[in-house]
Amino acid sequence: MVLDRSFYLQEDVVRASQALLGKVIATGVGPQRTTGIITETEAYAGAIDRASHAFGGRRTPRNEMMYAKGGTSYVYLCYGVHNLFNVVTNVEDVPHAILIRAVQPLEGVEVMCARRSMNGKPLPNGPLSGGPGTLTKALGIDLSHNGLDLTTGFITIEDHGFVVPEHAIIAGPRVGVGYAKEDALLPYRFRVVRDHSFAA
Repeated sequence: MVLDRSFYLQEDVVRASQALLGKVIATGVGPQRTTGIITETEAYAGAIDRASHAFGGRRTPRNEMMYAKGGTSYVYLCYGVHNLFNVVTNVEDVPHAILIRAVQPLEGVEVMCARRSMNGKPLPNGPLSGGPGTLTKALGIDLSHNGLDLTTGFITIEDHGFVVPEHAIIAGPRVGVGYAKEDALLPYRFRVVRDHSFAA
């Protein structure tokens, strides 16, 4: 079942970030459909979060989609190389976003391998853990997918009934945001332990 708008409109981006663990991101249709179970996320709390692109109410062409209504995709280019995929939450003009950092491949593994030029070699067991740039390459997400409605279309997030108990979740500081000073230490990164087995 595709998550409806109400999931994305919740006010607490940290809670929403944790709630995305175990949900399934899906891209494409038919033989090009690829899916993965979300296993790692990071929350970015908008204007009050020094690690956020929207800290202090900053609004630029690059981060404009952070200000869209919840359930919109925010894709940006990192270091001029990697496309990073974020889920916008909360109401319009409140720039909350959740970075999807890792997924466990579910459907379309051969398509993912081809996108990553792996010459037919199987993906490693467990998460796509090369980082959020590896994830978008495998799922076929690029800058052209910035601003999409996540309740319909090329990218959706679905509930397949996978449950991630509290004891299987690790919370800690986000990656690569040392510039955010004390906000860099906030426990806004959520990961599913590697030995967790997903079952509906």
